[in-house]
Amino acid sequence: MIIVAGTIMFDPAKRSVLEAAFDNMRAATLKEPGCLEYQAYGDRKDPGSVLIFEKWESDAALRAHFATPHMAAFGAAIAQAGITASAVKRYEVTSEGPVM
Repeated sequence: MIIVAGTIMFDPAKRSVLEAAFDNMRAATLKEPGCLEYQAYGDRKDPGSVLIFEKWESDAALRAHFATPHMAAFGAAIAQAGITASAVKRYEVTSEGPVM
């Protein structure tokens, strides 16, 4: 399983642009084979920060995601959001279970 998680920083005045782009991207991405979860959450204390969380069945599914037309449209849309920084990482998970 592959987890993608991190933070994207952007111009808070353009939050609606980023939210619309994520809404469109999420709707299309959740229909992709191998996508188990796809979320973006606004930081409660920083209006110019969004937290990303994705869960994929495999690396192949994630790679296929990057080649989709909606990923290209998303890239074009977020270019309008004034991205100032990004710290998003890919994690390979070998097992999962309850927290406790």
